[in-house]
Amino acid sequence: MASSNRPLALVTGASAGIGEAFARKLAARGHDLVLVARRADRLEALAAELAKQHGAKTQVEAMDLGKPETPRELFSRVKAPLDLLVNNAGYGTAGLFHEQDYDRELGQIDLNARALVALTHLFVPAMVQRRSGAVINLGSIGSFMSCPNMATYAATKAFILSFSEAIAHELQEHGVHVMCVCPGGTSTEFQQVAGVEVKDIEWSFMTAEAVVDIALADLDARRKISISGLMNKLTVRAAWLLPRGLMSKAIHKGFAGRKK
Repeated sequence: MASSNRPLALVTGASAGIGEAFARKLAARGHDLVLVARRADRLEALAAELAKQHGAKTQVEAMDLGKPETPRELFSRVKAPLDLLVNNAGYGTAGLFHEQDYDRELGQIDLNARALVALTHLFVPAMVQRRSGAVINLGSIGSFMSCPNMATYAATKAFILSFSEAIAHELQEHGVHVMCVCPGGTSTEFQQVAGVEVKDIEWSFMTAEAVVDIALADLDARRKISISGLMNKLTVRAAWLLPRGLMSKAIHKGFAGRKK
């Protein structure tokens, strides 16, 4: 991608949902973009739209970050230093852990957590050297509690929150800001991929655009954690106050009948 005076953001999982919303909002804010996801056709269409609407220069990288070698390959293709890294790519599975597909369960760890750590480790040193830059990592309100019937997914999100908080404190003295975004139910393709039935509670879901608006406002305010919406903040507060076993029991009961 040709050099530009615009700040450069890399967004993973940019072909849909929260990642796509980040790409749109950042382009509107004046960022050039590196868009990463597996679906090249969606990325190309989004890149063309953002160039037309906002004059954003966009580098499209269609690749699977769940493969161990991919983060290094992506890093080698991004020639300009990043101003913002958005680690958004991820997926979940739903149902009893012992009944889930072996590869799908481990794949969540590889994509949700391993790739996030790898990309952060690869791109942050240049930010430290320049003493500027930011990292947004996508957690979940599940980061704050165990979630029966989505055990592996919630565990990866708990890892992301812990990792993000730790490096946020390490990097703040070097001019690099780290924030973990923790949305709750959001109207994206996530539920379809996970195989969860949510029609009866979809009214309570936030849009991806609303989640990203809150996240970017919290990034501007230099917050380390961004929890999207009042109901989600109350849920997290309940997770802090209630005994962990009671919270897990309530989640397990609430999931009953939601597996497609």
